[in-house]
Amino acid sequence: RLKWSTCSKRSERYAPAGDDRTGRETVGKRTRSREIALQVLYQVEMSGGDADETVDLFWRHFNPSPELQEFARRIVAGVCAHRNKIDAIIESFSEHWRLERITVVDRSILRLAIFELLMCPDVPTKVVINEAVELGKRFGADQSGSFVNGMLDSISRQLTRPAPAEEPQPR
Repeated sequence: RLKWSTCSKRSERYAPAGDDRTGRETVGKRTRSREIALQVLYQVEMSGGDADETVDLFWRHFNPSPELQEFARRIVAGVCAHRNKIDAIIESFSEHWRLERITVVDRSILRLAIFELLMCPDVPTKVVINEAVELGKRFGADQSGSFVNGMLDSISRQLTRPAPAEEPQPR
């Protein structure tokens, strides 16, 4: 079983998000859902296991709220369904880096963010990039945030994002 809070000597950066010991939530629900999705994607990559089984195992062990589960499951399912397309995008923008040479954490963050760029038009591009950079800083190596930022900035300039669905106007 992986212990996310003891991944490195910087373990305080890996403490589970949620509250600041005063009962106040310090991290947004979608941010926490992205952290969960990253952890599941990492586990799927490392174990070679089935994404649905890995998600269910995560729910049993960590019991996140249903609203966190919904967005996290959407990301994991979307990344798995579009993985070949997402990986092709990563490879085309990673100069001098084969996909296998990118760390599993950085690769998972890029997959998550590219899925959001491609399939979640309701999330602004800047938010996708900022959230991914923060995941890189929190879970990745020292240069992960910069690497993720550079890759996603280049990718986002070339992608054509679908327009967000418009809300029906009251009459």
